[in-house]
Amino acid sequence: MIHVNGLSLFSMGLLSLGSTVVVMRKFDVEEAVRAIDAFKVTHFPTVPPIMTALVRAKGATGCRLQSLVQVSCGAAPIAPKTIHDFLKAFPHVDFIQGYGLTESAAVGTRGFNTTNCKRHIYVGLLAPNMQAKIIDLETGSCLPPGTSGELLLHGAAIMKGYLNDNNATSSAIIEDGWLKTGDIAYFDGDGYLYILDRLKETMKYKGFQIAPADLEALLIAHPDIVDVAVTASGSKLSSTDVIEFVAKQVTPYKKVREVVFVNSIPRSPAGKTLRRKLRDT
Repeated sequence: MIHVNGLSLFSMGLLSLGSTVVVMRKFDVEEAVRAIDAFKVTHFPTVPPIMTALVRAKGATGCRLQSLVQVSCGAAPIAPKTIHDFLKAFPHVDFIQGYGLTESAAVGTRGFNTTNCKRHIYVGLLAPNMQAKIIDLETGSCLPPGTSGELLLHGAAIMKGYLNDNNATSSAIIEDGWLKTGDIAYFDGDGYLYILDRLKETMKYKGFQIAPADLEALLIAHPDIVDVAVTASGSKLSSTDVIEFVAKQVTPYKKVREVVFVNSIPRSPAGKTLRRKLRDT
């Protein structure tokens, strides 16, 4: 209820259609499994960490969670391995991703009836009432499909501005009402959108832009890594193991130079990595 997606699309949106909405006081994976089974929940909106928790719960509970028909995920980029593990655990469930912001009233894209893993990793096609373009980070010029840059949105759902904050408004809303989302993304040739990372989270190395999510998606594929977050500068797994694992699979400028092990990755309630907090630890 504290997130625009849960409030506007699922709570208010589904209630307006006469659907039953099950609301938990706080998330607990075992309680969520019990609620899904007890109320025969068919549609479940989630974020990447909760999606991972469901996969583990499915492995521990066997045949439960059979009522699920569709699971939708958003709020943060999700690693292909996480998607693969979910589809393996829930072959009967239609998995989709969506994209939107508070500034766009949660409207952006939506994936429908995905049929292969290639489409699962995208956040879908633009909503019918939304326009978009990808611009170069340095020049602001429009970029073609397959080229990553900052995502801009335009449509009736875009906000007028931030309350009592003209400076923030002028930075976010540019000419003709286009919203600068602050997200690095690209469209493929069929119009499917792929979100790479937040612009503020990208790192520079020798002039190259590096999206932390790229390396996170690679690292989470390591069998001994449970969760991961990449930011600028216990287990038998050593920092050398991680550095060598990445070095074999990426170009030189993307190599990991330092590894810090922590007990948990700080995340917001929506599942986004809190990199500033991580850097302070």
